[in-house]
Amino acid sequence: MAEPTHGELLTRAASGDQAAWNALVDRFGQMVWAVARSFRLDEATAKDVAQTVWLKLVENCDKITEPEKLPGWLATTTRREALRVAKLRERTIPTEFEYDVEDPSPSLEALMVDDEEIREVLTSFRGLTEDCQELLRLLVLDPPLNYEEISVLTDRPIGSLGPTRSRCIEKLKLGLEARIRDDG
Repeated sequence: MAEPTHGELLTRAASGDQAAWNALVDRFGQMVWAVARSFRLDEATAKDVAQTVWLKLVENCDKITEPEKLPGWLATTTRREALRVAKLRERTIPTEFEYDVEDPSPSLEALMVDDEEIREVLTSFRGLTEDCQELLRLLVLDPPLNYEEISVLTDRPIGSLGPTRSRCIEKLKLGLEARIRDDG
C-alpha cells in the first residue's frame, strides 16, 4: 500500500482524523524543529515556535490551496514565527529589576525600635495603680466610650475623669523617663 501524499494527509487531518495529524507531525516535526533552532532560539522558545506553527496549520489547513507544497508552507511559517519571536526577545532584554513604587512596610530596624518602645510603655503602664490602668484602658477602647459610660463603669463623677486622666498620663510619662534614665 502506497504512503499517503501530503495533500491526502492534510485533507484527512482537516476533517478531524487524528491519525493523519500524527502522521503529519511525524513526517514534518523534525523539519519544523530544525528551522526553529536555526534561529539560535533556546529549547523552550523553539518548542513554543514549533507549537505555534502546528496551531497555525490547524487554523489554516482548509485554506492551503496546494497541499503538496505543505513542507514549504511549514518551513516558511516556522521561519516567520521564529523571526517574530527573535525580534520580540531583542526588544525585551531583561535588566536588573527595580521597584517603581516605594515599599510602605517598615524596616527591620524600625520594627525593633517600635517593639522596644512598646515594651517600655507597657512596663511603665504596669507600674501605674489599678485605677489608672483601668481608666486609661477605657479611654482608648475602639469604638470609644463616652465620658458618661466611663463614669458609670469606674463609679467616678464625670467631672473627675479629665483631671484623673491627666494625672495618670503624667505618672506614665514619669515612669518612662525614669526607665530611660536608668537604661541610658
